[in-house]
Amino acid sequence: MRTRISSKGQIVLPANLRREDDIRPGEEFEVERIDAGEYRLVRVTKAPNAGLVDCLLDCPEKGWFVPVESESTDSL
Repeated sequence: MRTRISSKGQIVLPANLRREDDIRPGEEFEVERIDAGEYRLVRVTKAPNAGLVDCLLDCPEKGWFVPVESESTDSL
């Protein structure tokens, strides 16, 4: 499958690949240079709950989520 690089250095992933792999705008990829003219693109996956606490703390209904105090686990 072929694609082109834009004048801004952007590479467009074809729509069928984005649909098949559920790639959304803003997702991050690592670019690895394998050899001269050969590159590897790897999707950076985030933990499924990444940002959940921030989302809950920003909840418009105040007091809906309250963080609880917890002990440190450093000594375990």
